[in-house]
Amino acid sequence: MNPRNERRRRALDALVDTVALEEFSRAHGSPALPSVAVVIAAYKERENIREVIESIPKTICELDAAAIVVIDGEHDGEAAIVREAGHFAVIAPVNRGQGAALRLGYQVARTFGAEYIVTADADGQADPDDFATVLSPIVDGEADFVNGSAAAGDRPDAMRKIGVRVYALVISALMRTTVTDTANPIRAMRAELTGTLTLDEPQYQASELLIAAIASGARFTERPVTMRSRKAGASKKGGNFLYGVRYGRVVGRTFLRESAKRRNRGSGQ
Repeated sequence: MNPRNERRRRALDALVDTVALEEFSRAHGSPALPSVAVVIAAYKERENIREVIESIPKTICELDAAAIVVIDGEHDGEAAIVREAGHFAVIAPVNRGQGAALRLGYQVARTFGAEYIVTADADGQADPDDFATVLSPIVDGEADFVNGSAAAGDRPDAMRKIGVRVYALVISALMRTTVTDTANPIRAMRAELTGTLTLDEPQYQASELLIAAIASGARFTERPVTMRSRKAGASKKGGNFLYGVRYGRVVGRTFLRESAKRRNRGSGQ
């Protein structure tokens, strides 16, 4: 992206975030969030969001938990469903992508006092029982960032399964760290970590977050989780080939960016 377009995108992001946070304050005031924030990005997921929200545990690892659902362009009343269930909704007035939505969710979690963040998708593929699985190493002081890893047989999409294996090998080699699942929606981290990483991908944030966290020196590990079939509707990420190409571009851009940052730190710049 040329510098002018990048500046415009960043200016739009700042404006959208400001509008969303102002609406959040009008709806929720200045809430004191529980220790665990389950951050979910949702785009046209009315068919799934009620069941997903109602399945969020009230406690995770014996810590109080609540969901922050970022509505990535409000279309069909998803925010009202979330708020009626007693959770928190952040409404981005325009659709930007999952990465931008998650960044906004992380900001809300940090600002209002959450200590830990767990992420999940809005399509019902995540098993809420796995939230404690990924969070426990962090609560126990063993890790700062934990990625969920689905066993090969647990992914319903055969082509995605192949892509996961390929990119796991690529990122493992680039980062010199064993990674078995680079795109799992279930992950956990210290909330403060999200404020120290460079996260600017509008869509495919999973690999950016993973590579940036490992490059930062955060203690990283994986835990096994399951992936269920989508409850209703279709994925908004596009076909497998296009998704794979775009995902690969993010991997390359993020690795080069983080490598340059390490070199600059090493040279004292």
